[in-house]
Amino acid sequence: MTAPLLDLSGLRVTYPGRGFRARPHEVLHGVSLLAREGETLGIVGESGSGKTTLGRAVLGLVTPSGGHVRFRGRDITHASRKERRALARDIQVVFQDPYSSLNPALAVGDILSEPLTTQGATTREARARIAELLDQVGLPKDAARRLPREFSGGQRQRVAIARALASEPSLIVCDEPVSALDLTTRARVLDLFVDIQRRTSVAYLFISHDLAVIRHVSHRVSVMRGGEIVETGDAGQVTSLPRHPYTQMLLLAAPVPDPVAQRERREERHRLLARERAETGAVRRVEQGTDPGQFGS
Repeated sequence: MTAPLLDLSGLRVTYPGRGFRARPHEVLHGVSLLAREGETLGIVGESGSGKTTLGRAVLGLVTPSGGHVRFRGRDITHASRKERRALARDIQVVFQDPYSSLNPALAVGDILSEPLTTQGATTREARARIAELLDQVGLPKDAARRLPREFSGGQRQRVAIARALASEPSLIVCDEPVSALDLTTRARVLDLFVDIQRRTSVAYLFISHDLAVIRHVSHRVSVMRGGEIVETGDAGQVTSLPRHPYTQMLLLAAPVPDPVAQRERREERHRLLARERAETGAVRRVEQGTDPGQFGS
């Protein structure tokens, strides 16, 4: 087997406490995962699970307090700003909000040309590449002359995707890239991600709270809870027949159109949640030495 494109081993991230004398808060607790060339690794979990912090650690936007981030075998955990600028050619990002991530004062052509000219492209080369990128994401050529506010949310996200593709990266970190879009637009943008990967072999680290979104785009899935990976496996297996109770609860939380089936899913989710709370309480009592059953009768 070839070496992984991205290798996270024992990754820890700690944030300072809020307020005077507040204790630091560890958000990631020794996360390890692998992403391969040309595949989509989905990261799914509820709000506060640490999935966005994981993506930010890969991008160098937060500094890990422990563990390693390796890209193509190279340790980039504590890469300098100069090294990060060089890595930007290979590692790009698409953020959640397609409007705030684009400079509202620049025309789309200027937004797309910025990473190209930074890397030494001539004006003619940049213009040709911009036309290619707009075609690649399904936008008209005259889009280069328009401002971001002149586009719909889905079109703005296509511009953000085009900007991420400009330097022909090997990996794009996609942080909730469709959560701000309506259902119809979301489906189109997800299909665009899949189509671009098919044509370019780019790898995605695809972060989302939505199991249905992750199922649509991913080859493999890692499920996060409380800063830890609780389950990893093939996307079809994890999103259809999960083994871990937390993943089962995520699956049951997804709405279905049948009211009877929806009620049954809700009841089953409540049963799983009650069982987990009971088991967690028993473990805590044993750890504290307050469970009379631990010593037998």
